[in-house]
Amino acid sequence: MGSEASPVVVPRNFRLLEELERGEKGIGDGTVSYGMDDSDDMYMRSWTGTIIGPHNTVHEGKIYQLKLFCDIDYPEKPPTVRFQTRIYMTCVNQETGLVEPSLFPMLASWQREYTMEDILTNLKKEMSSPQNRKLFQPPDGNEGQRIEQKGLVVRCCIL
Repeated sequence: MGSEASPVVVPRNFRLLEELERGEKGIGDGTVSYGMDDSDDMYMRSWTGTIIGPHNTVHEGKIYQLKLFCDIDYPEKPPTVRFQTRIYMTCVNQETGLVEPSLFPMLASWQREYTMEDILTNLKKEMSSPQNRKLFQPPDGNEGQRIEQKGLVVRCCIL
C-alpha cells in the first residue's frame, strides 16, 4: 500500500492558542515577548510584541513595542507587523512603523510554520545586522512613540 501520510494542518485558532501559551510562558532570554492585545478578541487578531534591543548595537537596552495583526488567513499569510516605538531600520517604513514585507525576508517568503515568535526573533537579529546596528536612531522618550489613529478625536472650543 503506497499511501503517504499527509501533514496535519492545525486550525487557525488552535495554532494561535498555542502561540499565546508560548508567549505567556516567556521566550528564551526574555528579550522578546508577545501576547494578545485584547483578551476579548474572539478571532485573536490583535497582538502586542516587545523586543529589547540587542547588545553592541545602537538599539542596546531600548525597549521596542510592536503591534502584530493576524488576519483571518493567518498562518497561511503573515501578520501585519508595525513598530509602535519609533525606530530606523532598513526594513521599516519610517513614517508608519510598518515592517515592509518586501524588505524583510521572513515576511517576503512566509511559510505556514513560521510564528510571531520567529518574526520578533528575526527582527531582533535584523537590528544586529551590519546595515542596522549603527544606524542613527530617533531620540529616546515619549515623543518617539507612534499614536494610533483609530478613535482619535480632535475637539475645538472657541471662547
